[in-house]
Amino acid sequence: MDRLAYRVKRRLLGKPLTTERVSEEKLDNRTALGVLASDCISSSAYGSEEMLRVLVPVAGAAAFSLLMPVTGAILLVLLLLTLCYSDVVMIYTRAGGSYVVARENFGPTIAQIAAVALLVDYIVTVAVQVSAGTNAIISLAHLVGGGPTAMDHLQLPISAGVILFLAYGNLRGVREAGRLFALPAYLFMAAVGLVLAVSAARGLTGGLPRADLHAAGVIPVGTPGNGWLYGASLFIVLRAFANGGSSLTGLEAISNGISAFREPQGRNARRTLVTMSCVLGILVLGVSTLAHFTHAVPYRDGTPTVIAQEAHFAFGGGVLGTAGLVFVQLATAMVLYTGANTPFTGFPFLASFVAEDRFLPRQLTRRGHRLAFSNGIIALTVVAMALLLVTRASVDKLVALYAIGVFTAFTMAGAGLTAYHFRRRERYRRLKIGVNALAAVVSAAVVLIFAVTKFTEGAWLVVVVFPLGVWALTRINREYRREAEVLGTIKAPGADRPHVRRHLVFVLVETLDLATVKALRYAHEVRPDEIRAIHFAIDEAHARRLAASWEETAATSVPLELVECPDRRLRHAMVELAGRTTEDGSTSLTVLVPRRLYTNALGKLLHRGTAEEMAKALEHLPSVAVTILPFDVSRALRSLEAGREPQPD
Repeated sequence: MDRLAYRVKRRLLGKPLTTERVSEEKLDNRTALGVLASDCISSSAYGSEEMLRVLVPVAGAAAFSLLMPVTGAILLVLLLLTLCYSDVVMIYTRAGGSYVVARENFGPTIAQIAAVALLVDYIVTVAVQVSAGTNAIISLAHLVGGGPTAMDHLQLPISAGVILFLAYGNLRGVREAGRLFALPAYLFMAAVGLVLAVSAARGLTGGLPRADLHAAGVIPVGTPGNGWLYGASLFIVLRAFANGGSSLTGLEAISNGISAFREPQGRNARRTLVTMSCVLGILVLGVSTLAHFTHAVPYRDGTPTVIAQEAHFAFGGGVLGTAGLVFVQLATAMVLYTGANTPFTGFPFLASFVAEDRFLPRQLTRRGHRLAFSNGIIALTVVAMALLLVTRASVDKLVALYAIGVFTAFTMAGAGLTAYHFRRRERYRRLKIGVNALAAVVSAAVVLIFAVTKFTEGAWLVVVVFPLGVWALTRINREYRREAEVLGTIKAPGADRPHVRRHLVFVLVETLDLATVKALRYAHEVRPDEIRAIHFAIDEAHARRLAASWEETAATSVPLELVECPDRRLRHAMVELAGRTTEDGSTSLTVLVPRRLYTNALGKLLHRGTAEEMAKALEHLPSVAVTILPFDVSRALRSLEAGREPQPD
């Protein structure tokens, strides 16, 4: 009969999938665009807003003019990275993305920089996307309800609940996650497209309204001075550019999750990547353009969001306007939530790949009940939840931690591909070297800009985490290599033959019952030189009764040996006895520990299990082996109730 925990898992996650079905759990291009591109596409919902958060307090209304050139710079970076990652997915058709590129071209140690960058990025992405999605829901309540609502206090609980839901969906497997999470991306594209179309029509007729720059709760609008760029310094523009770089996060997800694509994986991944980049570019440019004309300004607490204001300006009031606003906000919330699903696909694949290289625990390479990398999903959930709690689900605080990780990965991918093409003589070699080198340089510049301009806002934490993370991964690898070196030193022929002259078996006796008889029977079957039944006399009265019953019964031919234990330190006494027995260096000892199993809760409560404790106490002794022999007491009870005599088998 299956254990209760397994029955619960089966009920929650469904029937287990066999390993042979891994090849069936692949994504077609349409589903892959919805699943893997949701993070990237949904970034357009807050990328322009994050730029305005920096520009508006300094440049005032001129911020909406500065927004366009900064957006243009972001799109140029998008173009470079798309060309770079189109190269990545065609050359490296296995999960890992920039990690694989760095490992193949710079070696496994340098590749851990990319590994840490991507792992950190995935963790932050979950928290950012979920928090932004909850902002979209609260923004809808604000605009429909005419002001702050009770939902303002539910930001953290809603976000935490969504993370748990995403984890559950992914634990059910890739196919289920694809079906569940692909649709919102397409709904969001349609929703933003509708906002852009309606806004363009209203703008041409002069009916597109503008935001009130002095409304209650908005970020204070600065007054542009006579300085460079309307009073905005180069530092401020760079900060805005760094914030806007969050629009490009998720671009690497396709290369990291390429194993989820159907064959031919490289070609399908490249088509999906190009489609995703085009959609992202249109959305980012569209939202920034609308903000440029409507002067939608961010609010201090994050709600209503800029994109929610744009939808409200486009559709206006009335029943149809409210319906359009509801559609846009729900689609935005859904795609942001499902954008947080992308790390649940990419993180486990990447972690399993790094673990295969022995830089992460091997448990991350194992597929779970539904063929998903369950340990990776659970690890991501726990860390993302902790980050969400620490930042109180604030998008503004989380963005400060965001782009360093992903742009470091972009840098490693570009630099690795540059080295790859430099060593080969192929068609368009110089062009490929130039594009990838430029992508690496630009990405490195973004990392530097972000680290400097956002250092005091939380980026310092990522700067500290990076070297610590690389050190931790390297330390894990060193431990695995040391273990392999120790365990692999088999040189002498016939190393599997025994090197001792004498083999003893101790059977630990608590009482004379069927479990003890089973252990004694097994002791005879291994044919040692000597069998000794050992009882440690902790309770003298019980020891005398046991010795008497042992003498009276004919159930065993092995005499009982009582070992004095006046201080009642059972494990200490066992270790001393085993040590004395094997101290000559020519004796090996096997200790058999009967373990009585109780399937009912009352049996477990009434009987203390000491078998595992004894095994742990002896495991460090070089010439001692411990075997735990289970005996199902509950099964014996059922046999007795059925009128059959219980057996020691």
